[in-house]
Amino acid sequence: MSLAVTLGVLAVAAVLLALASYGARRPRDLGELPLMPYGAIQFLALVAIIVMLAHLVTLLTGHPLVGRLGR
Repeated sequence: MSLAVTLGVLAVAAVLLALASYGARRPRDLGELPLMPYGAIQFLALVAIIVMLAHLVTLLTGHPLVGRLGR
């Protein structure tokens, strides 16, 4: 993935996280259920942001990130 694609996916995930946070905090009438699972959307957006940030570090430094076990 190129730098432009990585930054684009990162931006889309950040906007999606912001919209899901707004939707989760929006007041609703008593007994009205939300149309989308905002918590799940926030979780998936955060996972995408973390993965894209790790990929961005890899792109900028030229070295892949290595886990604790060195694999």
